Amino acid sequence: MTSRAKHKRIAILTSGGDAPGMNAAIRSIVLAAHHYHIDVIGFYHGFNGLVCADNTQPTIKLTLDDVSNIIHRGGTILKSARCQQMYSEQGIKQAAKTLTAHNIDALVVIGGDGSFNGMLSLAQHWQGQLIGIPGTIDNDLDGTDFTIGFATAVNTGIEAIDKIRDTADAFERVFIVELMGRHSGHITFNVGIACGAEQVLSFENFSVDDKQAKLQQLADEIKCAQENRHSSYIIVIAENLWPGGAMELAKELKQQAAIECTACVLGHIQRGGSPVPKDRLLATKMGVAAMQAIIDGETGIMIAEQHSAICHIALAQAVKHHKMVNKQLVDAQENILALTAQNQY
Repeated sequence: MTSRAKHKRIAILTSGGDAPGMNAAIRSIVLAAHHYHIDVIGFYHGFNGLVCADNTQPTIKLTLDDVSNIIHRGGTILKSARCQQMYSEQGIKQAAKTLTAHNIDALVVIGGDGSFNGMLSLAQHWQGQLIGIPGTIDNDLDGTDFTIGFATAVNTGIEAIDKIRDTADAFERVFIVELMGRHSGHITFNVGIACGAEQVLSFENFSVDDKQAKLQQLADEIKCAQENRHSSYIIVIAENLWPGGAMELAKELKQQAAIECTACVLGHIQRGGSPVPKDRLLATKMGVAAMQAIIDGETGIMIAEQHSAICHIALAQAVKHHKMVNKQLVDAQENILALTAQNQY
């Protein structure tokens, strides 16, 4: 196995939105590669590092010293970016040309669905091995129970809303907190339930067609809660769910029901910070598995974890967006709402 590995030269890049734990994955890959005497080249700024033909994007030969103290750091030492040129055939061909010019045998991309779609396009023009590692706070890739960064983003959201609850209780206020996730409700449901939010609105339990009815329901329940409990009321919503977002929902509740709300959009705070242990461990396991997949000659796959076991999922399968929030979690929130309503009326 080692003799086969000696002839390989691999590249790593981090692409798309950054996620806590990306550095842990980079570290793991480099450590595993060092064991097999494999050179690792890091490309900066995602696929931009492959597409820029004028060599303005530098590369780095990653050594043990480069990754010796990064497992706890958020962000990514290789930087990240989105690359519009990867949507064009010319850009894809340039990326393939760059990999060939650097004598790369295998490319490991740490990112989300956009990054993996870029890899699928690259496969049409480059014959090297392509391995994906799921690094996205959205947890929206199919075939893996969790993605790197999700656990930290949930923890960050919980800490923020716990603080919001303190001031909400002090003034008996209504807060609407908008969480990231793009078009996925995984962060919203996990954070909302863990924080004891009075309402959790996400793609699994709300349709824009029912907007007016939901607005009236929210108004009725908020007024009932305020009359009976004289306490705070927190609504957690997913981004891209309510037309106009948390700010617009607050505005509409005031206009329709004279309910004063404070809107908080947590935004990119959810991407930052030191990765929690769960993300560090997941990233480490996936990095080692990616290196092993390269040695075994695998290509066109995403490293995944199912029921605590590492497995491989075809890249084309991973980006289909069939993965939904666990139904038991959705049902749990609905049951909590029903029980709360019974106690209030």
